[in-house]
Amino acid sequence: MNENNNIFVAEKYAEWTSNLDVNDIPEEVKNKLQIVVMDSLGLMASAKNEPYVQSLIEALQENGNCSLIGHNKKLTPFNATIINGTAVHGEDFDDTFEGTPVHVGAVMVPAMLATIQEKKLSGVEFLKGLAIGSELICRLALVAPTAVHRQGFHPTAIFGAFGSSVGISSIIGNKPNQISSALGIVGSMASGIIEYLAEGTSTKRLHPGWAAGCGWQSANFAKSGFIGPRTVFEGTHGVFNSFATKNIQPDFTHITDKLGDRWECSNLAIKPYACGTMAQPFIDCAIKLKDKITNFNEIEKVVAQVGEGTVHRLWEPIKEKQSPSSPYGAKFSVPYCIAVGLIDGVAGLKQFTEKRLKDPEITKLSQKINYEINPNDEYPKNYSGDISIFMKNGDVLSAKQDCLRGGRKAPLSFEEAVDKFHANLDFANIKRNEIKKLKFLVDNIFSCKDLSELENIDFS
Repeated sequence: MNENNNIFVAEKYAEWTSNLDVNDIPEEVKNKLQIVVMDSLGLMASAKNEPYVQSLIEALQENGNCSLIGHNKKLTPFNATIINGTAVHGEDFDDTFEGTPVHVGAVMVPAMLATIQEKKLSGVEFLKGLAIGSELICRLALVAPTAVHRQGFHPTAIFGAFGSSVGISSIIGNKPNQISSALGIVGSMASGIIEYLAEGTSTKRLHPGWAAGCGWQSANFAKSGFIGPRTVFEGTHGVFNSFATKNIQPDFTHITDKLGDRWECSNLAIKPYACGTMAQPFIDCAIKLKDKITNFNEIEKVVAQVGEGTVHRLWEPIKEKQSPSSPYGAKFSVPYCIAVGLIDGVAGLKQFTEKRLKDPEITKLSQKINYEINPNDEYPKNYSGDISIFMKNGDVLSAKQDCLRGGRKAPLSFEEAVDKFHANLDFANIKRNEIKKLKFLVDNIFSCKDLSELENIDFS
């Protein structure tokens, strides 16, 4: 409490965190978070052979008690969270949150895995820390929608660090003042610029893992007596005055309003496609029109109606977006995503490879796709798609997708989420029997005594 007897936002959240009984977490929240855990574990394993994961394993070699999913290897908590988090987010196929898109599982699942293993805790603590941290990330995303992206930062990198910090603090025995202090500390660790967009490089992949690792460090720093600023959120030099554009006024009530009664993390979306969040509805539009086109050479042009706030990440520079430099860059190119939707009818891991990127049919079609800004587009409140295909014979084919499929208005079924989990593990060539073991662990993860079952799963 400060000298004027006001309680700062970080202190309010810390107090709620300390008083939360795990039995008060609604079943709806538990169910969604269990799907997030399953989705995240499948993605960790699916990326096991990717060069960006292998490079981090080579760089971060200090052994410890924490599992690298997909590698039959254990590292320190800091190193394990970085690598596992990077693997989850690496193909941009992980969960997302509508409003300001943030990726929760890629931060929180690695953070909880490492903490539970390092501190020898149970599934009950896993659930508590996961729920508390996930909720803070989602609520921070609502404070000033789009403001962090517009300032040139990745919201997952910034907000994720706070979620990891508070989630870990809540289960390692930190007192309320230590929890708020850890939030203040992690504010000086959080970072992640979005310049990766210029060339489709891998730094965005790293952001959730780094955020998770910073959460581990800050929670333990605070537990040892290191002090951070309680005004980390609303202060003159706090998060939203440093990482967010000034022309969007932050509303800090989103962080603390109706804590425990309204759970924003229950609205997390499970992605059906392996690409950027706002590109997904446009893929649905393309798939709807696929069977109406017999010859893609007869397409004159494709025009998408878009929200202005998506242009700088997904449409410009237009020449790069129409001909992406890398498979990773293609994930943030709506022209490419529309093209694979029209031609392949799917947009999974196999659509974003060097081989697929160089396909002349996709390249030719991508270069015919452009955008118009629709001032009535609901972004960021709603993610929708709207495309028109102009044929050389004068016909116009149009399709709309009213919301993000997999999101709060049209959630994937549990069966669809399980199918995605299996498909991602199949992509990594994980043996069927080992997939069954991992699925059993997921089914029981919030009630298990420990995570020792992970050691019995062969990811080779």
